[in-house]
Amino acid sequence: MYRKTLLPNGVRIVSEAIPYVKSVSVGIWIGTGSRSEETDNHGISHFIEHLMFKGTESRTAKDIAETVDAVGGQLNAFTAKEYTCYYIKVLDNHLDLAMDVLSDMLLASKFDPGDVNREREVVLEEVNMYEDSPDELVHDLYLDNVWPQHPLGRNILGTTDSIGKFDRRLLTEYYRDFYTPDNIVISAAGNLTHEALEELAIKYFGAMQGVKRKLISPAPQLASTHVLHQKDTEQIHLCLGTVSVPQDSPTIYVAHILNNILGGGISSRLFQSIREERGLAYSIYSYQSNYSDCGLFTVYAGTRPANVNQVVELILQNIAELRSTGIAATELRKTKEQLKGSLLLGLESSSSRMSRIGKLEITQGRYTSLDEVVDKIETVSLEDLNQMMSSNFSTDQLCFTALGPLKDVVLPKILKL
Repeated sequence: MYRKTLLPNGVRIVSEAIPYVKSVSVGIWIGTGSRSEETDNHGISHFIEHLMFKGTESRTAKDIAETVDAVGGQLNAFTAKEYTCYYIKVLDNHLDLAMDVLSDMLLASKFDPGDVNREREVVLEEVNMYEDSPDELVHDLYLDNVWPQHPLGRNILGTTDSIGKFDRRLLTEYYRDFYTPDNIVISAAGNLTHEALEELAIKYFGAMQGVKRKLISPAPQLASTHVLHQKDTEQIHLCLGTVSVPQDSPTIYVAHILNNILGGGISSRLFQSIREERGLAYSIYSYQSNYSDCGLFTVYAGTRPANVNQVVELILQNIAELRSTGIAATELRKTKEQLKGSLLLGLESSSSRMSRIGKLEITQGRYTSLDEVVDKIETVSLEDLNQMMSSNFSTDQLCFTALGPLKDVVLPKILKL
């Protein structure tokens, strides 16, 4: 069901045929994101993503939107730390149209100075909107604190100062450096054949030229910082975390299982202990951030100032219990089934399948079958989990960031982590 082709110019094509659906989803993945940026062009990957929708030599921004809407399609994009993706979902008989629109956007965008100035205002509004969302903002502050002076520690949007410097020259220079055929993956899933996709890829992307600019970006070093940010909000939002593993690590599934047990769902230890049993938070969860050469494990909670010390104590208590008493065999079995079920149920659409194979190719350069993933989940042992808890969750590796009305709150227990 999975196929891969490498075009002569370096563009990679991956596909997964799903003959029982009526849709196709196509994604163009670019191997660049905020990690590729410098301090003076911080946010440029995301800004270019916006500009790709503003018009080409043959289509206006309105034409692009109307072309996709006319066939009931869905067109969007997103920027991440290490890649950018432009994607479209249409009925299977509109695959050619999907490739036409995506290639036109990515290869013929005008970068018109007027569009740059207008979109600058849009992105600045996005930055301001983010500043008004403390439950999201705290994660960026946390990354900046744990990975200071490193591109992975910077947010994706950029700052008011950096966005204000963007002009056509700077944008097109960055575009030429990274929007190159050897840095592009075309992924598609749905009711299609690989041969048809390959033919269209040659038609629309086969003439691309160029080579990606090489970057030297060493892995960040964790700074075990405890940082408090004052902001007038109703809740205190906090992130507490430690190191995890890179995305291609042989122990990645150990990390995912550990995350699920601690705070990955409504049956997790943190959710049950802090929300269900004591009602101290509405939102409490943990998550993994896994990149090409590093990883981060994070616990997030939002709670009233009066409850913050108790919430932090309970998070630390749950981590300490995992380290001291380990995990029961029944809990491991339940979590494995939960992880497998979540994985398989999440891949029932053409868009999710396209996203999976595209992300695997752009980040790891290879495909991992679902059977292989299930097998790797099954091989995780209690010893593996206990080893990761012992090595990754020592007290001196824990990092803490809080955002909220902290000026009148005494936080001695937090500061003594």
